[in-house]
Amino acid sequence: MIEVYTDGASRGNPGASGAGIYIKAQNKTFEYSIPLGEMSNHEAEFYAVLKALEICLQEFPGEILSFRSDSETVVRVIDNDFTKNKTFLPFLEKIRELTAKFPYFFIKWIPEKENSHADQLARKAI
Repeated sequence: MIEVYTDGASRGNPGASGAGIYIKAQNKTFEYSIPLGEMSNHEAEFYAVLKALEICLQEFPGEILSFRSDSETVVRVIDNDFTKNKTFLPFLEKIRELTAKFPYFFIKWIPEKENSHADQLARKAI
């Protein structure tokens, strides 16, 4: 099972944004800091999940994925597989498409203090 910690950060809302991805896999760790350009914090959080799924598809195809995020909004939308928010809907549709390529995908909300590594990577990307 691959453990994936994601976080999005924005300087301003909207503002310069970045995604942080911290992956624990096969007794190794992988870190990604991805600049995202100008967007809202919620959008950065969704992009962090999307970018992490793209990385997992390339680096860990066929693995079981266990994602963790401190964004209650992102976790709720993905867990419920539903949103009324027109801005979030394209993210959810793309996440559905990517997660379908894995045997199992889980996402869990964690407190910010347990996601500090991904947070640092996201801030570094701004």
